[in-house]
Amino acid sequence: MSERTGLFDRPHPLTRKERRQVGREQREEVPLESHAEVPDAADRGDTVGILTTQDEQRLAELVPIRHGRMSATPFTFYRGGAAIMAADLAQMPTTDIQVQLCGDAHLSNFGLFNGPDRRLVFDVNDFDETHPGPFEWDLKRLAASVAVAGRNSELSAGKIERAVRASVEGYRTAIAELSRVGPLAVHYRRVELDRITDMIDSNKQLHRVEKASKKASGKNSLRALDKLTAVVEGRRVIVPDPPLITRVDERLDEQLPLVIDFFDRYLDTIPPYRRRLLDRYVVVDVARKVVGVGSVGTRCLIVLLESGDGEPLFLQLKEATTSVLEDHLAASEYEPGQRVVLGQRLMQTAGDILLGWSNFSFPDSGNTSYFYFRQLWDGKGSLEVDQMNGKGLRRYSRICGAVLALAHARAGDASLIAGYVGDDDTFDHAIAEFSWAYADLNELDYAAHLAAIASGNVLAERDV
Repeated sequence: MSERTGLFDRPHPLTRKERRQVGREQREEVPLESHAEVPDAADRGDTVGILTTQDEQRLAELVPIRHGRMSATPFTFYRGGAAIMAADLAQMPTTDIQVQLCGDAHLSNFGLFNGPDRRLVFDVNDFDETHPGPFEWDLKRLAASVAVAGRNSELSAGKIERAVRASVEGYRTAIAELSRVGPLAVHYRRVELDRITDMIDSNKQLHRVEKASKKASGKNSLRALDKLTAVVEGRRVIVPDPPLITRVDERLDEQLPLVIDFFDRYLDTIPPYRRRLLDRYVVVDVARKVVGVGSVGTRCLIVLLESGDGEPLFLQLKEATTSVLEDHLAASEYEPGQRVVLGQRLMQTAGDILLGWSNFSFPDSGNTSYFYFRQLWDGKGSLEVDQMNGKGLRRYSRICGAVLALAHARAGDASLIAGYVGDDDTFDHAIAEFSWAYADLNELDYAAHLAAIASGNVLAERDV
């Protein structure tokens, strides 16, 4: 007789009511009010040094672009400073309520994209730093980003506070609702575009969402083909725009067997029926493309594939590194590309059908880089959060908080979290107090970054 699986020999799970009580008891160890704390500025060490340490593992010629993009505003600096905040979060009171963290859940890492059924969904859309950890680390990253974005828009302190509290209240009320339904119902739930528009009663904000959704709907492989390629000597190629886009086809010719193995390893990470889809395409061209803010300097490739009739498909291959959270939590049990993909599959309600991972060992150095694969653009769109008015920021922040709660409920235990955060606004006010104080620290770090650039200790290059 075969051995029983874990479905049969594990103890019966606690009820939702029992798990809420376990979460409630966590307040004795970590009171809700303790989340208002931030580290003392004098005890934080060299925050710019945290960034330059990351630079050591990146492409040297692209590092100045990273610092140039981060230096634009305190908000762009915050976007690139996930490693700084991870170090700060590790110094603060921390619960034992674990979820799969996004790891960089700021406002600009939420957005629209196409689900497998081609309907636009709204969800967390960046998982480079995903890693298991305490649920409040993501929520603090989100709430502080609201404060930083509000200051960037020169909103009043009162409007910023209301927007921050809206993000936390959105999270808290959504997690309470999710704690009352079964695991399968949580798994199937997702936030589609029409639900976003239903939550908006401002014509101006509705126009912004409709504009973003129209732009997202048009971002597909055909649009990428028009924008990024040209026919040269009878062949479709990606048009160079150095240093932001550089072609790498010569090196591919030199290392073709290694590249084939690299793609084969990727194909092994997606289901056979997805591999059958890719069998109908052939690789036509490959280029390196600079993307993002904090991730600039890591290797990011775009791959143009064509079907037999010339229909395009663009893939993006993005280098994955060790999560910034791993210096402060347990090391990941997965290689970096796999870590990103599995974290995304856990948290997202409707993931990319071609999401997978692989690694490449460079023959000249022996170094190995880890990558994850996804479709390029594929309906991706977002709102300019650092330019919203007070009402718009408050509504958008509430939606992001609710979406983060859904991601945590999929990968964690909504009942534990709901029991801990409670039914009143004590937790909301604590996180709001933290966020305002953390925005102050971010401004200090931003000033230090600008000073390092001015002194020549950090090289920066503006590309936009």
